[in-house]
Amino acid sequence: MKRVSTVTIKKRIVTVFLLGALIIAVIIGRLAYVQFVLGDDLAGQANELWTRDITFAAERGYILDSEGEVLAENVTAPTVIVMPRQITNPEQTATQLAKILDVPQDRVHETITKNTSSVMIRPEGIKITDKQEKAIRELDLSGVYLAKDSKRYYPNGDDLSHVLGFTGIDNQGLMGLELSYDDKLKGENGSLSLYSDAKGRKLEELADEYNPPVDGLNLQTTINTKVQTIIERELDKATIKYNPDGALAIAVNPKTGGILGMSSRPNFDPENYQDVDASIFGRNLPIWSTYEPGSTFKIITLAAALEEGAVNLEEDRFHDDGDIEVGGATIHCWKKGGHGDQSYLEVVQNSCNPGFVNLGQRLGTEKLFSYIDAFGFGKKTGIDLQGEGNGILFQPENVGPVELATTSFGQGVSVTPIQQVMAVAAAVNGGYLYKPYIADEWIDPVNGETVEKYEPQLQNRVISEDTSEEIRYALESVVAQGTGRPAYVDGYRVGGKTGTAQKVGPNGGYMENNYIVSFIGFAPADDPEIVVYVAVDNPKDTLQFGGVVAAPIVGTIIGDSLRAMEVEPTTDGLEKEYSWPDQPKVEVPDLIGESTQKLPEYLVDLSVVTNGEGDTIIEQSPKPGTMLESGSTVRIYLSDENE
Repeated sequence: MKRVSTVTIKKRIVTVFLLGALIIAVIIGRLAYVQFVLGDDLAGQANELWTRDITFAAERGYILDSEGEVLAENVTAPTVIVMPRQITNPEQTATQLAKILDVPQDRVHETITKNTSSVMIRPEGIKITDKQEKAIRELDLSGVYLAKDSKRYYPNGDDLSHVLGFTGIDNQGLMGLELSYDDKLKGENGSLSLYSDAKGRKLEELADEYNPPVDGLNLQTTINTKVQTIIERELDKATIKYNPDGALAIAVNPKTGGILGMSSRPNFDPENYQDVDASIFGRNLPIWSTYEPGSTFKIITLAAALEEGAVNLEEDRFHDDGDIEVGGATIHCWKKGGHGDQSYLEVVQNSCNPGFVNLGQRLGTEKLFSYIDAFGFGKKTGIDLQGEGNGILFQPENVGPVELATTSFGQGVSVTPIQQVMAVAAAVNGGYLYKPYIADEWIDPVNGETVEKYEPQLQNRVISEDTSEEIRYALESVVAQGTGRPAYVDGYRVGGKTGTAQKVGPNGGYMENNYIVSFIGFAPADDPEIVVYVAVDNPKDTLQFGGVVAAPIVGTIIGDSLRAMEVEPTTDGLEKEYSWPDQPKVEVPDLIGESTQKLPEYLVDLSVVTNGEGDTIIEQSPKPGTMLESGSTVRIYLSDENE
C-alpha cells in the first residue's frame, strides 16, 4: 500500500484552497460587476419587462400677443389607452367603446385584442370630448385607461390663422408659428408606469411610477390684438363689398420690424383646417404671393433718386404730355393727355408714370438696381414663417431701356408684400432696413419669467435721414393733395402711395380688367409708428384703382390703430385738398353752456338731436373739435340753467 506523505497532503490542501479562493473571487467579481456596472442597465431592462407606460402629454406652450392676450391655448381632451392583456371581456368592451367613440365594433375589437402591451384607438380615441370621457369613466372598464391629454384651441377663431398655423392630432406643429417654433412650444411628455406580470395583469402590490411632463414655453409675439382685430374687420368688409379673388393686409412697426398684424382672404379656422382646400391654409399670401407691385414700387425709385441727388422735388420740373418714348416703345400715363407741366413733387402726388421713367433714366440701371437690392428685393426677408417667396427681378445685364423704364414705376418686376412693407418702412424710418419678425420672447409657464428675448435685427442702412425725411414729406403730400387722398385721417399725419398692377395671365400676357390694387401708408408722417399695406385682388363692380379701393381701407386701419395704440392726434401736417365730389369735414363746436337759441348759427352743416328739457346745453356728443361729415348728427343734453 502506497503511503502519501504529509507534505503532499498539505500541497493538495493548499492547491484546493487556492482553487476554491480563485473560484470564489471570480464569483464575487462577477457579482460586483453585475451589481455596480451592469446593475442599472439590467434593472432598466427588468423594469421595461414588468412595466406598462401611459404617456402624459406635455402642455403645449401658449402663444400670446404683445400685451399677453392669449392667441393659442390648450383645452383638456383625454386620450383612451387600452392594455389588451388586462381586458376580461373583449367583446363587451369593444361594444361599449364602439358606441361611445362612434367606431365600428369589429375595428375596436381588432384593436383591443392585439398581442401588445398597450394600444390606442386612432384617431377616434384621441382627444375625446367631455361627454365621451364621462361615459368611459362611468363604465370603469378593466384595461381601459384615460391618459391626460389636450388639444389646441384658438379663442379668436379664424383671426390670424395663417400666422398662428395649427397642430396635428399628436399636438405637433404643422404650419405657421406652431411649426416654426414647435421644438420650444411642445415641451417633453411624461408617463405613468404600471407594473404587470408576464400575462399583462396589473400587480396591485407594486406602486405606480409617475414621471411628470415638462410643459412647453409660452411664446409672446409682436402681434397687437387691437390692430389685428381692425385688420380682420376691414378685410371682411372689403370681401363683402368687392367679392375679390383675394385680399391681404400687413401692419408693421417700422422702428423694429415687429409685425403688428397680418391677415389674408380667404382664411380658415385653425381647429378645422381639414375643412378647406390645402391651397387656402398652405399659402400665407402676405409672404408667399408674388406679383407686380405697380406704383407702390415708385417709392424705391424716389428714394434712390433723392439719395443720389438726381432730382430736387421742388425746383426740378417735368412736362407730361401723356406718354413717353423709350427704346421704340411708348409708355402711357394713367391720365389721358398727361398732367402737363409739374414739379417732381407733383409727379409723386400724381403718380405720373412718365415722370418716374425719367427718374429711372437719370439714375441708370446700375444705380437703380443697386438700391432695389439694398432695399431687400429679390431675396427672402427671413421672417419667422414658412413659405416665403423671393420675388423676380430683371438681371442687370439683361436690362435695356424699356426694362429700366418699366422697373422705375413697378412693372415687369415681381415682389412679395412683406418685401414691400419692409422696404417702405426703411424708406420712412430714417433708412434702416430691419428683418421682420413675430416671435418676441419666450416665457416660463410656471414662474412667468422671460427665458429668451429677441432683439430687432438691422439688415442694412439704405438711405440717409435727410432723404427719409424728404420721402415722408412727399408721401404725406400724396395723401393730403394727391392720388392717396382717400387714406387721409383727420387728426393724424398720414403718408402713403397707391398701387394698381395689371395681372399676368396663364399665357404670359396681361389680363383685361383684372388688377391687384394696393395702398401702402404710414403714420404719423413725422415719426412713423405703423406702416400698413393692403392689396385687393380683382375687386368686382368698382373702378380698379388703388386710390379708390385700397386707400380708404388703409386710412381706416391706420386711424383706428393709432387710436388703439394711444398715439396722440396732432394739428400739424398738410391740410387735405378736396375735389368734387368730396366735401370737407365739419368741426364740432363747443356748445356746453350755450343757449339752444344759438344752435342755428353753430350747426349750419350739422343736424342736432336733443335730450332733456331746458334752454341750456350741459353736455354734448361728440366732443368739441371732432371732425364729422357734413350732415352728421350732434346729440346735446339740456337742462334749465336755474336748476
